[in-house]
Amino acid sequence: MSTVLAITSSALGDASVSNQLVDEAVTVLRSRDPGLRVTARDLGQNPVPHFSLDSATAFGSAEPANDAQAAARSLSDQLVGEVRAADLIVIGAPMYNFGIASTLKAWFDHVLRAGETFRYSAAGPEGLLTGKRALVIETRGGKYSEGPAAVMDSQEPHLRTLLNFIGISDVTFVRAEGLAIDPDTRSAAIEAARLKIGELANEPLLDAA
Repeated sequence: MSTVLAITSSALGDASVSNQLVDEAVTVLRSRDPGLRVTARDLGQNPVPHFSLDSATAFGSAEPANDAQAAARSLSDQLVGEVRAADLIVIGAPMYNFGIASTLKAWFDHVLRAGETFRYSAAGPEGLLTGKRALVIETRGGKYSEGPAAVMDSQEPHLRTLLNFIGISDVTFVRAEGLAIDPDTRSAAIEAARLKIGELANEPLLDAA
């Protein structure tokens, strides 16, 4: 039996295309494994606090010095534990102003912890959460995967860097682009993303990396 961590980060709730596509991906994965364990974390509706002095202090090696630091350490431990327990992490990532949502960035700020999810060595940083896969579903108002706007894409490279940094290098990206261009482009982009997600039923996403 496999475990999936499904993360959504849109501010739009049920109207969010990225949220809908994450739900569709989970449905497809359940069709392969009816006993699939799914942990869902909706960062749009229940955001993780932004990085602060207390959280920066709490994520070090010293014991928390106050209640705020203890709470930050406890939340980070919980979030890291959810990633550790997952075989596959599904991330819904809308593009906001060329990058990821601040809610998703805050989640990564609580998960990237020296000594827990990565470590520094003489050869450079080493990710500690190896043997996992990630499926990232990106939604974008414009088209940024190619053409003149590609240089403005601070979303996908950032996500790949963050995941690689903690040892998750096997990452599949599904993009729904051009959602704000016109209704026909929007519909075609969503349908193409759904077809791609449907094809994943035949790929070994839940197998050990």
